[in-house]
Amino acid sequence: MSELEEKRKKIEDSVKEFFNAKKQEKFVPAKSRVQYAGAIFGAEEVNAVVGSLLDGWLGLSKKGREFEQEFAKYLGSSSSALTNSGSSANLLMVSALKSEQAPFRMHDGDEIITPACTFPTTFNPIVQNNFVPVLLDAELETYNINPASLEKALGKKTKAIFLPHMFGNPNQMDAIMDFASEHGLIVLEDNCDSLGTKFRGKFTGSFGAMASHSFYPAHHITMGEGGAVAFNQKEFEPVVRSLRDWGRACVCPVCFVSLDPNFVCPMRFEQKINGLPEGYDKKYIYNNLGFNLKPTEAQAAMGLVQLKKIEEFKKARQRNFKMLSEELQKFEDFFILPKAAENSDVSWFCFPITIRDRKKISRNELTRFLEEKNNIETRLFFSGNIIRHPAYKNAKYRIAEPLANSDKVLFDSFFIGVYPGITEEKILFVTEKIREFVQRAK
Repeated sequence: MSELEEKRKKIEDSVKEFFNAKKQEKFVPAKSRVQYAGAIFGAEEVNAVVGSLLDGWLGLSKKGREFEQEFAKYLGSSSSALTNSGSSANLLMVSALKSEQAPFRMHDGDEIITPACTFPTTFNPIVQNNFVPVLLDAELETYNINPASLEKALGKKTKAIFLPHMFGNPNQMDAIMDFASEHGLIVLEDNCDSLGTKFRGKFTGSFGAMASHSFYPAHHITMGEGGAVAFNQKEFEPVVRSLRDWGRACVCPVCFVSLDPNFVCPMRFEQKINGLPEGYDKKYIYNNLGFNLKPTEAQAAMGLVQLKKIEEFKKARQRNFKMLSEELQKFEDFFILPKAAENSDVSWFCFPITIRDRKKISRNELTRFLEEKNNIETRLFFSGNIIRHPAYKNAKYRIAEPLANSDKVLFDSFFIGVYPGITEEKILFVTEKIREFVQRAK
């Protein structure tokens, strides 16, 4: 072992010793914070990040390519491309539909069917690209659209469907894909909250032409920040890679599939492009109005370790969800509780709760009781009916059906956590405090 290898081994051992010495804090009810989410990682992830930095590769390189290949293999997709966030993945997917290089191209004013109960960065790219969102309502137990409503949304300018799988719960993708095929629509999936979920035995994120994923600490695996686009229609891959990498033309498969970070493309100086000098470096030729939305190599190194733990994390989320469901069923007269979609195996993001009658229970009073009195984190449903928010007062959209449930979510819904860091002791404390509040409200 060389001197450098010995020093590296000492660093790795020190990190392991640190995590071994790090003690789990004892849970003190109402004093210890019950988080709704959090990153679960240890010495293996930290050593992967440190090792990547010691290797000297800061920008996306070998580890990034390894992650893209392994992630696509896990999903059953043709390939994937890393991004700096799930929100960026959404932006890239929708923006790709406007590129001249896209296999399916849309234009200003074309319509995309999407739910009103959504996350801003699922909705925003539609508006930002001058497309028109066509809004459908949510069902209150699954928080996804009713596929039977798709016909109401269909118009002469409708070209695409963009759906988030809400809180891990899958949309009815068989009916949705059949509808899209019948009417020549392209389907995009926002799978940011649903990594590991299956519908009819197939992973969400592997149905539509493209699917976004997020590796933010609240999600199923983490790189700190980070995201990915998974491709099931592989012709979109070079378009998304170009948009992600400043819009440059140099995205040929030989370069981005190679695991050698020192690889030099033999075609770099063989380009003949009208308006550019002959032999101009392809790395500096631009085909699209792009962005810079890449993550770092260290993030990818962490992601490779986390990727091995998806199923372990999924089981913990399902266990915690089941426990909350069993305990809170006692209060179904007061709450609409979540229901897994038929034919699904759900990797839950959270435990959503909707208050049945706000005259009996106030969401604001309940969440403040949990947060301020008992140190239990809660979150609202991202946006509820998104067009009620100030940012969208001048946005163009079309409403395909009444958005009553989306409005109810806006006023009466919230969620609590199921992430792997929540122990049985914490769950029982959470449910006891909800019971206490309900008893007072009776």
